[in-house]
Amino acid sequence: MGILYVVPTPVGNLEDMTLRAIRILKEADFVLAEDTRTSGILLKHFDIKNALQSHHKFNEHKTAETLAARLQDGDETIALVSDAGTPGISDPGFLLVRECVRRGVTVQCLPGATAFVPALVASGLPDDRFCFEGFLPQKKGRATRLQELAGESRTMVFYESPYRLLKTLTQFVGCFGPERQASVSREISKVHEETVRGTLQELVDHFTASEPRGEIVVVVAGKE
Repeated sequence: MGILYVVPTPVGNLEDMTLRAIRILKEADFVLAEDTRTSGILLKHFDIKNALQSHHKFNEHKTAETLAARLQDGDETIALVSDAGTPGISDPGFLLVRECVRRGVTVQCLPGATAFVPALVASGLPDDRFCFEGFLPQKKGRATRLQELAGESRTMVFYESPYRLLKTLTQFVGCFGPERQASVSREISKVHEETVRGTLQELVDHFTASEPRGEIVVVVAGKE
């Protein structure tokens, strides 16, 4: 059988790319990419000359089974990357991994970059136990999920768009209370990386005055 390699790529600084990730991307028979244009730039930077094939949220339902069957029947190696970070974490990848596991195909996930870990550690909030929520539902199910999290005692981690951050923080004030401690990290591992800490109300005030930009991770303290 073949092997599926899940390969994390930098969320910002290209120096976060590991030597093993570079080697796997060079040696794989081909690379599955969330966006071939974005990954093409990364591969060119590290002088990786390999074929790219598109694998994103709009086609993964159709391609996962075919790709897994291909690995099951042959001895190819496929490397899977997303635009940034570790595939499968709020990015395409889970369906292919699940299908490979179901068929007995070897799956190896390399350790590497993912945005929520540095945001969680830098928040100063308890990180020995936490729950990762990723992106909350945009409409249907959002209020229900927030209600379910109202009693969560672990630190909570969310991904959010800069365009929806203020709305989300305001909803958090209503759900968790204005005095709940939290932090907002943006542009992790990039030139303008920033972490703002305080109560939820203080964060609402801050980002009302300063327009948020970049990729964002919100960390909220659990209920005491």
